[in-house]
Amino acid sequence: MIKALALAAGIAASFGAPSLLAQDAEDMPDAPAQDAAEEPETLDPDMVEELNAEPGLEIMEAGERELSDFLWLARPLVIFADGPNDPRFVQQMGYIEARPEELLERDVVVIVDTDPSAESPIRTALRPRGFDLVLIGKDGQRYLRKPNPWDVREITRSIDKMPMRQQEMRDQRGL
Repeated sequence: MIKALALAAGIAASFGAPSLLAQDAEDMPDAPAQDAAEEPETLDPDMVEELNAEPGLEIMEAGERELSDFLWLARPLVIFADGPNDPRFVQQMGYIEARPEELLERDVVVIVDTDPSAESPIRTALRPRGFDLVLIGKDGQRYLRKPNPWDVREITRSIDKMPMRQQEMRDQRGL
């Protein structure tokens, strides 16, 4: 779990989001100074490789992916923003960073798109305006769309009400 949190913190940082795992970098000894102008706006390829090698919550850029890539495999949680420094995006990534194991347990993959000019296939399909959080079921249905950040607890409650998740929980209990 600590590795998953560390990966989430690194991913959030790669989008310009301050990590909630460290209180204040200025108060920490030997903490490197961070210059907002030097923050990359895309995921570091090494970070993606490390993320995929570790069993943990998958957080990926929308890129050229399509929603059909996840059909029957995972529940995409798509987070759109007009840039990686959007305060709502930073807040949402902080929520995810704080509780990734609950999303992982529910087969969620987090897809982020902070570049409106790239016009990714997912952005084209969902047509967000500014910050937008969209939860899609394994069946491809759009179950939730919110213009503001949502806590992981609220997201998981919505997931647990989905028919396929209800069946998964029954199967886990052996009913």
